[in-house]
Amino acid sequence: MTRFFIVAFFIFGFSSLNAQIHEVGVFLGGSNYIGDIGKMSYVSPNQPAFGVVYKWNRSPRHSWRFSAVMSQLKASDIDSPEPARQLRGYSFKNDLLEVSAGLEFDFFTFDLHDSEPQFTPYVYTGLSYIHYNGLFFVADQPRYDAKHDGIALPMIVGFKGRLASNLVLGAEIGARMAFADDLDGSNPTNKGLAPLAFGNTHSNDWYVFTGITLTYTFGNKPCFCAD
Repeated sequence: MTRFFIVAFFIFGFSSLNAQIHEVGVFLGGSNYIGDIGKMSYVSPNQPAFGVVYKWNRSPRHSWRFSAVMSQLKASDIDSPEPARQLRGYSFKNDLLEVSAGLEFDFFTFDLHDSEPQFTPYVYTGLSYIHYNGLFFVADQPRYDAKHDGIALPMIVGFKGRLASNLVLGAEIGARMAFADDLDGSNPTNKGLAPLAFGNTHSNDWYVFTGITLTYTFGNKPCFCAD
C-alpha cells in the first residue's frame, strides 16, 4: 500500500502539471536521530539515506517540492557524553520512510532558462508523512510493537547551483520534528505499554537528513506572470 501511494503520488504530479519547468532526481546522504537515546549532536549522520525528489518551479524564486526518502535511524547511549546515558546503555535501530510535500524558497533568482550561471541558498518546509516501527523496551532490549504512521515537520536549509544546462546540484541539511515520541521506543503509543516509558515523555523525537540532491531539469520555458 505504501509503495502504491508513492507511485500514485508522483504519477499524479507529472500528469497534472505542464507548461512549467520541472526537476526530477535523487537525494543521497545520511541520517541521525535526536532524542532520549544516544548523543544529542544535531548534525551527525551515522546511517545512509536515499530517495527521490521532484520540483515544480512555479517562479524563479519558489518551487513546489515533493520527495520520498528512506533511511534507518540508529542511536546508542554508549556514544553519548552524558554519564547517565552511558550507564543505562540503551540502543535502537528503526527503519523509516518519509514522504514530504511543501514549498522551497530561493534567496536569489534561480531561472534555469537563463544562460548565465545560476546558484542560490534556499529553505524548504512543508509536511511529511512518516512510516516506521513502533518500539518499546523490555529488559534493556528494544522490541517491535507494530508499524506506525505519523506526521513530521521538515525544516531544510541548502545551497544549489547549475552543473550543466539540465543538471542542478544541491547540498542541504534538514531537521524534522516528528509529532511522535516513539521513534526510539521511549514513549510507546500502545497504552498497555505505557509503564515502560522512559526519558522526557513531554518532548517529541527529531531526526536529520544531511546530503546532496542531483536533479535533471526539463519542460517548456514558463511565463512567470500573474494568473
